[in-house]
Amino acid sequence: MTLSLTEETLALTGAPVSASHRSGGPRWQRRYVKVLVVSDIVVVALALVGAQTVRLGRPITATDPASIYFSILSVLIACIWLSLLAAYRTRSPRIVGAGVEEYRRVVSATLATIGVVAVALMIFRPEFARGYLAVAFPLGLAGLVVGRNVCRLFLSRQRKRGRCVVTVLAVGDARAVRSLVQSLNRGWGYGYSVVGVCLTGRSSGGTIDIPGVGALPVYGDESSVHDAILKTNTDTVALTTTDHLGPEGVRELSWDLHKLGVDLVVTPGVVDVAGPRLTMRPVAGLPLIHVEKPQYSGTKKIQKLAFDYFMAIFALVMALPVMIAASIAIKLTSKGPVFYKSERIGLDGEPFQMIKFRTMVDGADQQVVNLMDVNESVGGVLFKMKEDPRITHIGRLLRKYSIDELPQFFNVLRRDMSVVGPRPPLRREVDTYNDQVRRRLLVLPGITGLWQVSGRSDLSWEDSVRLDLSYVENWSITNDVLIAVKTVRTIATGSGAY
Repeated sequence: MTLSLTEETLALTGAPVSASHRSGGPRWQRRYVKVLVVSDIVVVALALVGAQTVRLGRPITATDPASIYFSILSVLIACIWLSLLAAYRTRSPRIVGAGVEEYRRVVSATLATIGVVAVALMIFRPEFARGYLAVAFPLGLAGLVVGRNVCRLFLSRQRKRGRCVVTVLAVGDARAVRSLVQSLNRGWGYGYSVVGVCLTGRSSGGTIDIPGVGALPVYGDESSVHDAILKTNTDTVALTTTDHLGPEGVRELSWDLHKLGVDLVVTPGVVDVAGPRLTMRPVAGLPLIHVEKPQYSGTKKIQKLAFDYFMAIFALVMALPVMIAASIAIKLTSKGPVFYKSERIGLDGEPFQMIKFRTMVDGADQQVVNLMDVNESVGGVLFKMKEDPRITHIGRLLRKYSIDELPQFFNVLRRDMSVVGPRPPLRREVDTYNDQVRRRLLVLPGITGLWQVSGRSDLSWEDSVRLDLSYVENWSITNDVLIAVKTVRTIATGSGAY
């Protein structure tokens, strides 16, 4: 049901194009959108053909009245479905390639198609087509999602090679530009690559050093944007501060960029705030961004509770054979108990006993003091060693695939932990927290979280804190489901675990 993609098919080189050819975006974007169109047509067609074949039990080439009726119906539904996919802008270059918005729009367009078709068929012969629709829409939705995922995987590989990116010229003061470049560098999957900057109060020439990224050339100040675009052939200008330009300056800049076919984005200076918490409200011609407060109670709390109980029971039942095998292996290969209990700090700073399979020699926690000199953790708050001598042979295998964490689902049932949440900290870590980091304790710690799907033990302390705080500020049941799905993929690869 998915369209096979190869580099020869897409020919996505990401090579820059002249300003006169930018009206439809970079060339790779236009080609990528065409591939999505073809993929959607193929998926919808195969889903409807498959549904018709299953419903009638004969090929679509049959010429009996029922086959002709369903063939006409399939063509009409395909037209409606593809039209709504276009109307919902599921292939907009603004949302393809990363994030959940693309999938959300695909699902919304499919649900809208179901609504339109259901109303139309109720007027005519709904009972005649009910079984046909019950096959067509689930099959088609699954195919659309898989097709988009295949396209994303290809695009991700290209972006890792520096291709298929949107080149960005960052404009503003040095502090804001550094923050923007670092954020875009962390979110490389979104395909934004800063190639130069225009800094407030700086003349052309020289570079600015971005920690973790490197040096970027400086092309002058805000008044040099036009010349910088011509030198860098940039696709997008990212405006980080507007104080020196003022409202009139921003308006003139947007007009100039429109003539050049270059996009303008304005960053509000708000970081780690999810889209659902942001609402743009124009007031007297002034775009105001309303930031909703984080929600930890009410309906969301009930949803998370139900999700936790369901996932915990499901995981314990499915993983029971693996847990039994792990228990036997631990008991046979090393002295000590099968389970290891460790005090962790949970919701609102309350301590609890976290349960894990023992992966180290018995009494390993008393040896930490002697190993602090070889701590490999960046930041010094956590203790990490890639070649920790305390880990047993079977323990290393259990850690690689996170089997040692399966007993923590009992903590979830006891409401000490959640399936998804911040990493459960030790008391000595909490003692070092400032007021900002202490916000991690506003929700239950999790078996998995953003830290688990973003590098696991390879993360620095600063990155771990940033991801945990981002989760606390923006958590939702949708994000929990997505993180849980990504966790399975991360565990399967065993990356970042030691």
